[in-house]
Amino acid sequence: MMDILYIVMPAYNEAANIEEVIRQWHPVCERVNSEGNMAKLVIANDGSKDDTFQIMKGLQGKYPCLVPIDKPNSGHGATVLYLYRYAIAEDATFVFQTDSDGQTLPEEFWQMWEHRYEYDFQIGTRGGRQDGASRVFVTKTLRLVVWLMFHVWVKDANTPFRLMNADRLQAIMKFIPEDFFLANVAVSAIAVKKNEKMAWYPITFRPRQGGVNSINMKRIFKIGVKALGDFRRINRRLR
Repeated sequence: MMDILYIVMPAYNEAANIEEVIRQWHPVCERVNSEGNMAKLVIANDGSKDDTFQIMKGLQGKYPCLVPIDKPNSGHGATVLYLYRYAIAEDATFVFQTDSDGQTLPEEFWQMWEHRYEYDFQIGTRGGRQDGASRVFVTKTLRLVVWLMFHVWVKDANTPFRLMNADRLQAIMKFIPEDFFLANVAVSAIAVKKNEKMAWYPITFRPRQGGVNSINMKRIFKIGVKALGDFRRINRRLR
């Protein structure tokens, strides 16, 4: 049976990165297609204020697997959930998510693809990450919050580098609020809580390759406060 892979990325003000990211990731789709499967690279422009979407549209002729989508701004997590729903609606069998800022490496995708039938959720772990001490602090704090809320220990809950079985992902998404900002944290925590078949892989996590990060510590704190209430809602749904 043919596998259908959707590589999905949210993009917000990534004009400095997006062409290089597409150039790096499009060969993954080409290789998957050459093996008798089908792959698409779907990037959702989340209401960028720069030329991110126009650049993507201009690259479609050069990169036939590229599917650019334009949508109103809703934030990173809500856009990730939008892309997951999109891929599932398009009959994807596997969904791979990463971000469009150039921090992850396409060559590290293949270790997951080789084991796609053995595990339903394969997630990267960011050891020795190069994106700043504040981000490391947030990751460690999230790990503690997930343990307190769900009573599970998740190695790296929010990693934007994950290959997931689309059917199992769909089953988990019914527990997650539609506009939840920490979408991947919720997916990771629920998958561990429900004893899904999971694997974790150390990955390289480089500094942002261009542009400016739109998230600062003040906004992270506000997101965290709201997330606590949303985590409680998820817990009620799980029960």
